[in-house]
Amino acid sequence: MQNILEIKNLCKKYDNFELKDVSFSLPKGAIMGFIGENGAGKTTTIKAILDIIKYQGEITIFGLDNRQYDREIKEDIGVVLDDMFFPEIITPNDISYSLMSIYKNWDSKLFNDYLKEFELLPNKQIKTFSKGMRKKLEIAVALSHHPKLLILDEPTSGLDPIARNEIIDIFQKYIENEECSILLSSHITTDLEHIADYITFINNGQILLSKTKDELLDKYGIVKCSEKEFKNMAKGDYLKYRKNKYGYEVLVEDKRAFKKKYNSEVIDKMTLDDLMVLMIKGAE
Repeated sequence: MQNILEIKNLCKKYDNFELKDVSFSLPKGAIMGFIGENGAGKTTTIKAILDIIKYQGEITIFGLDNRQYDREIKEDIGVVLDDMFFPEIITPNDISYSLMSIYKNWDSKLFNDYLKEFELLPNKQIKTFSKGMRKKLEIAVALSHHPKLLILDEPTSGLDPIARNEIIDIFQKYIENEECSILLSSHITTDLEHIADYITFINNGQILLSKTKDELLDKYGIVKCSEKEFKNMAKGDYLKYRKNKYGYEVLVEDKRAFKKKYNSEVIDKMTLDDLMVLMIKGAE
């Protein structure tokens, strides 16, 4: 399967934070959920992909080095950043008029269709928009020049569940032709459980895992057991564990193999929230 985005050994050092050999790839026609707690390195990675910051390593988009073909690549990328903003005195119509001269594929009709779908008035100043309305406007802008890759940093933050569901449907339609892809950084892991094909998990500047969502949610599991049962487990049979007042929660990489070996254990399905908490807070 052809990759639309490839990152190899990405490094970036700040005074109090460092990206360390970040590597992962996003296939064409797929949605990748990019997860990790605040400060883990998600936004820094995205800024490197967009060539906003200097970095060491290799990043190719559409098979091109993103530093050598900057203009050609950015024409085909739609972006929503968590700290993105438009001047408050302008209107959506002003934005459309400005972007016609920036993007050769800017589609005013498509943009107006999104405005109607999102119930955003084209002649209203942005200062009158709520946070959720502004986020919808950013998504409409990102989609309206027919990009091949969407890079989204918390695109559904500030939206109510109905609006989030509406946006998720749009993202799923966007990749239906299997030519486009989405890198979606989000703290709302339930959204990712619905739409992501892949999950990449970053913590403290390092990639902990990058796998298909189905592999994670179907194969991994949470074992809940007593202290005695936990002490009978071989260390190599689990990834992380946490002790609580009821006993132990143990993260296992292959719940079927584990159950076969320890047939008395109860194994629960794992959520992405469970994975994050145990991988970050759990002991080895």
